[in-house]
Order: sequence, then C-alpha cells, then structure tokens
Amino acid sequence: MLDTSLMLVELSVMEQRYQAVSLVVHDGESVVEVARRFGVSRQTVHAWLARYEAGGLAALADRSHRPKGCAHQMPAAVEALVLEMRRMHSHWGPRRLRHELERDGVEPLPSLSGIYRLLKRHDQIDPGARRRRDRKFKRWERGTPMELWQMDIVGGFLLADGTELKCLTGIDDHSRFIVCAGLMRRANARSVCGHFAEAMRIHGVPQEILTDNGKVFTGRFGRNHTEVLFDRICRENGIDHLLTAPRSPTTTGKIERWHRTLRERFLMGKVFTSQADAQQQLDAWVAHYNHERPHDALDMATPASRFSAPTAPSRPSDTTALETTDRSGDDWVARRVSAVGVVCVAWQQISVGKHRAGRLVDIQVGEQILHIWDGHELLKTVLRDNTKEVRKKRASVAR
Repeated sequence: MLDTSLMLVELSVMEQRYQAVSLVVHDGESVVEVARRFGVSRQTVHAWLARYEAGGLAALADRSHRPKGCAHQMPAAVEALVLEMRRMHSHWGPRRLRHELERDGVEPLPSLSGIYRLLKRHDQIDPGARRRRDRKFKRWERGTPMELWQMDIVGGFLLADGTELKCLTGIDDHSRFIVCAGLMRRANARSVCGHFAEAMRIHGVPQEILTDNGKVFTGRFGRNHTEVLFDRICRENGIDHLLTAPRSPTTTGKIERWHRTLRERFLMGKVFTSQADAQQQLDAWVAHYNHERPHDALDMATPASRFSAPTAPSRPSDTTALETTDRSGDDWVARRVSAVGVVCVAWQQISVGKHRAGRLVDIQVGEQILHIWDGHELLKTVLRDNTKEVRKKRASVAR
C-alpha cells in the first residue's frame, strides 16, 4: 500500500501565486518571508497582490508578454499610402517613396528599412530584379559642373510612318544635368555637330567631352586618321576630347544609365506623329527630369539644383585672387598661341582653341601642374608631363 500522505502534488502557476497571496492576506505572513519561500522578489509578490485585488483569482493567470505598442511600427494609414504610391509608380524604390512622403508632410516618417520590409511583406520586391555590381567597376565623378560632358547617340524614337529617329544625348558628369537631347533622322556629322553646337550655345563650353569611338565623334582610328567635324569643334573651342577604351560601355556609365531611364520612362510604347512632335515631347520630359525629378545619386536633389549651384573654388574667385599677382617670377612664362590654337611649354603641346590664335598667354609652370591664363581668365589647368624622356630633354637644355 502506498502512503498517499507522502505523494508530491504539482501545483499550477496560478495555484502557486494564489497560495502566496493567501499566505499574506489570510495568514498574515510578511511579504519578505513569502518572497523567500517562493523564490521570487518582493516586487513580484506585491504585483500578485495588486492583481488579485483588482481581478480576483482569474487575474493571477499568465498574461501575454506582447508589448502594448511598438514605437517604430508604421501606422496603418502610412502603410496604405506607401502601397498606393508603389502601385501607381511601380519603379519607385524605398528612397523615392520616403522622399515623396517627406514632401507630402507625412508624420511620422517611416525609415527606409521599414518601407523595404513593408514592400517585401506584400510581395512588391523582386529578388532577381536587382543586378549585383561587378567588383571591378569603380564609381567616379567630376568635382564641379561643366568639367566633363558624356555624349552618345541612342535610337528607338519611332514615327507613325515607320521611320526611326536618332538622338544625340549629353549629360553633365557632376550634376547629371541633361545638356543635350536632339533628334535627327540620320546620325551624320552635320546633324550631330549641330546639336552639339546648340548645347554649347545654351549651357556654355565644357572643359572635356567623353564619347565612344564612333566615326561621327572621331577619325583617329580610321585609315587616313582624318580630323572629323566633331574633333575640330572640340579643338577650336579648347575642349579636351576623351575617348573610351574599345568595348567599354561602363566608362560612359552615366549616359548609358540615362538611356535606360529614357527607354523605360519615356519611349515605352510611344509612336510619334512627326519629328517635331517627338522633339517637343522629349524637351518637356527632359525639363521635368532636370528640374523636378529627384535623383537617387544626388541624395534626392534635382540635377538642375546641382548644375547651377555655386562651386568652390570657382573661376571668378580664382581670377580675382590673381588680378594682383606678380607674373614676373621664374615660374611664369609667356607664349603666343599658334595658328592652330596650340601653345608649347615645358615640352608639352596644349590646345587652348583656334579662336585664340596669335594671342599672348601667361603660363604658371609648377612642378606638377600648368595654369594657362589669358589676361584674367583661367583657360586651362593641365598636369605637367614628367616622363623620363621629357626630364632628360629638360636637363640637356639646362646644361
């Protein structure tokens, strides 16, 4: 026979709490003794007493540990607004959605990660859509506007009669401002250079132009190595014409990326009645792109705000600072521009523009940099050629 008096009875959590409360309320034991007996803190016993007084025996049951609220949880109204924006603009990512919410004055403003998780919960993120960037690619950007323009030719502008128009496109490397978007029926030298000259008339002359090796841009790789009209315009205006390496479209990555935006946001499914109609619609879309559309690479600023923003140091301030500089020192030389717009200094030939032929220019010769001035105007700053062969020639002349 088993002695039932020695059998252990396992009490539930609620029964143990009630027993602790009963010892304090009915038996008059102190809270400290009850807390020591049940292995809990005095604050826990006081909490049980308060719950028992407020709700009786049922209040001693386990409660959910879920918090009443979450400080960073997105309100339902904001979630609905984000999903509606995404539905209307399927190409908007978390950064653009957050920017639009901020412009609309939505409070509280959700975080980028919160918007991403929301889109992922509602199957609005395609995991295979984002392409992983090659580790060999290096991002680069010029420091000020008008230092470098990237230019290229793109097609895909269809007319109702079946004609496909070409477009000369140009983008400022620093600001992503579209400086040229001119349509033409044939991408020949006259049409391309006409749009190029019009872009310089409107926005000014850049320091450098970067293009691919197309025949309309350069004749350096032809049989006779002739100078094409585009190269001639660059030379006469003192523009350094840079070329990409063969089969290297990533060098002109900014203009190529804009071509993708142009196809997806403007050309998709469009057929134009005439070239004039296509040019008018393209100009309106480019104006919206430059002045209204925020750009991810510019921290959601518009290209126009960065293209027209003052830069430091700027050429006017440099000019003012050198107006009173003595140019009679040993590091200053004077050279007359040749008939083809070239000056020769320190065994280097530097183009300053054929229109300056016959003018006398001042050149500040530093150890690594050459500054070329025409009066109080800084024409160009170039790196000094310090190759071994050039150093030997300088040494022989010095001897």
